[in-house]
Parts: sequence; C-alpha cells; structure tokens
Amino acid sequence: MNKEYSLPVISMVAAILLVQSIYLFLDARKHNHNYWLWGIVGLIQAPMPTLFYLIFVRKIFHKKK
Repeated sequence: MNKEYSLPVISMVAAILLVQSIYLFLDARKHNHNYWLWGIVGLIQAPMPTLFYLIFVRKIFHKKK
C-alpha cells in the first residue's frame, strides 16, 4: 500500500471502530446489558460485534407464536 493512502484508510477504519463502539456502549447501557464489555469489543473489529449484539443480545429476530 502506498504511504499516501495509508493515513486516510487508517483514519477511516479508526472512525468506523469508534462509532461502532460508542453505539454498542450506549445501546447496551440503555437496555441494561454489560455495556463496558460491548464497548470494548466494538473497538476490536467491525461489523461482527454489532451483528452479534443485535442478533444474540437484543434478539432482533423473534419467533412468532
């Protein structure tokens, strides 16, 4: 990768991870989940922590009875 492209790419990735982490932290705190865990996990990678949080913790897909 060229040096001239590396700074914008790193900045974009850092912004995505930070926004994801803040969203997970605030939403988990709002719904009384382990918010520190989700905030830290959101800083590690994207988008899997958000998908796991929405599917397994928030359970956005409900079975119809």
